[in-house]
Amino acid sequence: MLRRYSQGVLKETYSKHEVLLFGEVVKILVSAYVIYGQQRVTGSFSSHLRRLAMTAQKMLMLSLIYGIMNILSYVALKNVSAGIFTICAQLKILTTASFSTLMLNKRYSWTKWRALFTLIIGVLLFSEPMWNNGELLSTDSGNALFGSAAVLTEVVLSGFASIYFEKVIKTDTDQQLNIWERNFQLALGSFPVYLAFILSDGGGEAGYFGGWSKVTFALAMLGAAGGLLVALSIKYGDAILKTLATTGAIILSSLLDHFCLGGPLTIAMVLAGCVVVTSIFDYSFDKTQEQSMIAPVLSRIGSSASLKKDVCIDDAERQSLINEEIFEDKGN
Repeated sequence: MLRRYSQGVLKETYSKHEVLLFGEVVKILVSAYVIYGQQRVTGSFSSHLRRLAMTAQKMLMLSLIYGIMNILSYVALKNVSAGIFTICAQLKILTTASFSTLMLNKRYSWTKWRALFTLIIGVLLFSEPMWNNGELLSTDSGNALFGSAAVLTEVVLSGFASIYFEKVIKTDTDQQLNIWERNFQLALGSFPVYLAFILSDGGGEAGYFGGWSKVTFALAMLGAAGGLLVALSIKYGDAILKTLATTGAIILSSLLDHFCLGGPLTIAMVLAGCVVVTSIFDYSFDKTQEQSMIAPVLSRIGSSASLKKDVCIDDAERQSLINEEIFEDKGN
């Protein structure tokens, strides 16, 4: 909402890459401060930061992916309408879930997959005023096929980047780095990427670091805080829950936009918002996994009971055996 206020109402002409660069500097400083406060440093603090910088290859790869995604977004919006871009961007939900299955060997129930599909439909219906305005396929110039390929590539890279980051911070135990040290590496790798964008763009319309205001500064700080919170959400949740939270934030930001800036809010959008919220709850509170844990227990009990032909198990004894089996499974 603040970005919309800055660019749509105040018509500020700052370079968005400068805002992103400033956010990376803030993340570097905050991460370094937390690392220093955790007293995990063996040797001098400066030498520890140098070690982090020298071993940041995995995060550098992620920074380059984010840079490529930035370029693809620019190319896509030059060749396709905002409506097509919005529709294709919702596929990030499915690409994230697919890469989670491939790279992390996670298995999702049909209830969760159905919730994700319903979520996409709800978001598309909620954003209907943006893409159903008679200009869905219209662009000023450019190649629609090339633009569509660009946005679909960005969608695939977004899903891969989210799961790659989750895999690195949760399963990579070689360097024993915590989330703040990984954040430091990621921000450090992103710094030259955004600096290259700024230099190639010549500072944008307002020149190098021109057009800044208090609102721009606040926007940069919020961007930095959002980046840190995304990393923490992946660390203590997963990339899918982060995607669900981001999707739910679309509803919240649209409500704030309507009440504060006079943005659109129709009955159809309200109903679509209810579909989105319901889908998030369907995914988050799905109990299929708990049931799948009990099912093998029942089959094992049935097999062991069949070996004892003369033994009859009443309901109380059966429930006791189930509880014992589940307790043993959790212990193992």
